[in-house]
Amino acid sequence: MITMSLREVVSLLIFALLLFVVYGLEMLLLVDYARDRIRGQSRRSALFHKRYLALHAAAVLGLGGMLYGYLIEPTWIDVPVMTLRSPKLQDTGFRLVQISDLHCDRKIRNEESMVRLINDLKPDIIVATGDFLNHSLGLPHLRDSLQRLNASLGKFAVMGNQDVRWLSRLDLLESTGFRWLNGETVVVTKNADRIGIHGMPFAGSDAPSGVVGPLARERFNVLLFHTPDLIEDIGGSGVDLYLCGHTHGGQVTLPWYGALITFSKFGKKYESGLYRVGETTLYVNRGLGLEPRPGPQVRFLARPEIAVFDILPEQR
Repeated sequence: MITMSLREVVSLLIFALLLFVVYGLEMLLLVDYARDRIRGQSRRSALFHKRYLALHAAAVLGLGGMLYGYLIEPTWIDVPVMTLRSPKLQDTGFRLVQISDLHCDRKIRNEESMVRLINDLKPDIIVATGDFLNHSLGLPHLRDSLQRLNASLGKFAVMGNQDVRWLSRLDLLESTGFRWLNGETVVVTKNADRIGIHGMPFAGSDAPSGVVGPLARERFNVLLFHTPDLIEDIGGSGVDLYLCGHTHGGQVTLPWYGALITFSKFGKKYESGLYRVGETTLYVNRGLGLEPRPGPQVRFLARPEIAVFDILPEQR
């Protein structure tokens, strides 16, 4: 069961209260101004008093942020490229591309851009870390876009919390070329290098420790799981790179604070981006889609992303 932490609940309530206060006061001032005009009163309205300039500025900035978050950022895809070096690789290494949280629904949003951007990157491997579908009407363009993604050495996926209800009656990835990984490892070879892709299906927010590994330490091992919630349970398992999504980077974040909500048991500790935890590099992908309705259909300071990893030998 995915739940919010107490801190997330409090943060969300404070944010909602601030919005209510700002726009509630603005509404009262506008009503007062309209009433004066209707009555023909000539006194200067409080609406134009300089003491309310900060309030007006906050309201305008808030409205601008909402429009930006609805119209611009949800389709403004970020493509960070990260280089990871490992002594376990000796030859040319691998280019791995991660997508997550597509949340396809009736409206085509980022699917076409995703296909174009990823195919231009010419990846060896594509991995998808869950939450593919919001609405059944999004299934045709989900399958079509995933099928058109090209990876020379394979495409792999794990399910997310949103996928559990769909997979009971249909195969989301049928005819897409993606392979579901359900607690199994696929070893991919390129020239003299080998990389292990290990996928764990989503099974709830409280996964038992020790569910991963031990994995063969002579090769570079990538773990796919929908949430970051296993990161502190996999020490000693041989995982070099842990890829996940789920948090959307908060989807709506605030300057100097970050994500309001992550739906992770760690809260804001691993909200998005790159982390080093013991012997493992963790990457929390912000995803490409939006939470299903009635969740907010906006992004703010949490751009959708396609993550690229060039996994290379150590420099000599």
